[in-house]
Amino acid sequence: MAGVLTTHQQKEDTMTATSPSRSVGERVELARYTTTTSERILHGQRINGVVRITDTPTNGGRTFLVERGLEQDGYAALQALVNDYITQSQRRDEPAILVNLEHLTDQP
Repeated sequence: MAGVLTTHQQKEDTMTATSPSRSVGERVELARYTTTTSERILHGQRINGVVRITDTPTNGGRTFLVERGLEQDGYAALQALVNDYITQSQRRDEPAILVNLEHLTDQP
């Protein structure tokens, strides 16, 4: 199933492991999803102690910052965010981070 995290322990260990000498942690693939135009990857990475989630295309193009600061909310919050983001992105057939401004202005 697309968008499903691999093993809980692997992801949690990688996302919570820190090294005092490094301010940028390893970038971890959290999930993948496909739209009609591209395949995209959600990555997690700890930078200066802050977990950041990005949405990156596999074939070039724009990368989006989806969320930052989840380290305070725990792994369950990370997993919920990834699952919801993947579901919304596949339903909309585009990265869920995008906002349809025309849709917003059409409403009274």
